Amino acid sequence: MFKYILAALGFYLWGIFGAILGYFIGGSFDRARALGLGAVNPLGNAQRQAIFLETTFVLMGKLAKADGRISQEEIDHVEDFIQKMGMTPLHRQQAIEQFKRGAAADFDIEPVLKQFMSSCGQTLHLKQVMMMYLIVMAAADGLVDDTEQDFLRTIASRLGYQDYEFQQMLEMVLNQSHFRQGGSQATSSSALADAYKALGVSDTDSDAVIKRAYRKLMSQYHPDKLMGQGVPEDMLAVATEQAKEIQIAYDLIKKHRES
Repeated sequence: MFKYILAALGFYLWGIFGAILGYFIGGSFDRARALGLGAVNPLGNAQRQAIFLETTFVLMGKLAKADGRISQEEIDHVEDFIQKMGMTPLHRQQAIEQFKRGAAADFDIEPVLKQFMSSCGQTLHLKQVMMMYLIVMAAADGLVDDTEQDFLRTIASRLGYQDYEFQQMLEMVLNQSHFRQGGSQATSSSALADAYKALGVSDTDSDAVIKRAYRKLMSQYHPDKLMGQGVPEDMLAVATEQAKEIQIAYDLIKKHRES
C-alpha cells in the first residue's frame, strides 16, 4: 500500500526517479507493517521485548501463588516451561527473578499491567500470546482449577477482553494442547470435537469459515510477526509448538471432511 502511495508522490515531485525511490521506501514500510507494529522502531521493539518478558513471568508468579502457596510441582512446571523455551542464560535469570517478584505476597501487579498496556497493548497479537502462555502454564499439571481460572479471567479483563472472549480463548488453548505431535489424543474418539474447539469453530461451519479461522491462528503464532511485535526470539518455542498443534487439529478436520 505505502509503496504505491509513495511511488505516485515521488513521480509527482521528481518524475520517474522519484517514483522508483518512493516505491522502494514504501516497500520497506509495507514489510515492517506486515511484521507488526514493533518492526518499524528497533529501539521500541527492544523495549517491548523486555516488558513482555517481565509481564509474562511476573504474572506467572502471581498465577502460581493464586491459591496462597507455591508447590514444588509448580516450581518444577516453571522450570520446565523456561527449559522448553530454550531461553538464553540472561533471559532465564530475568524470568526467574520476575517470577519470584510476582509470587511475593505483597506484590502489586497493577503497575506492571499498566506498563504492558502502555507499551504493548496496541500491538496485534502480544496480548493473545501472553494469555496463551499463562493458560499453558496453568494447565501444565493437567488441570486449570477455579482459582487459576479466576486469576486468568481477571488478567484477561485488564487486557481488554470480554468474558466470552476469555472463555473462548481458554477453551481453544486447552484443546490445542490435545494435539501435540505423536500424542494419543490425536486419534481418540473425541479428537474431532477437540479439533473444532481448538480452532474456535463449530462442526456446522463451512469449510471457508474454518479455513479462515485456521489461517488467523497460524498468523497469530507466526514467529516473524511475533518477533516484530515484541516477543523475544528465545520465547518463541511455546508459540511454535502451539502452531504445530493447530496444524494437526486443522489437518484432522480436513481429513474428516474430505472422507
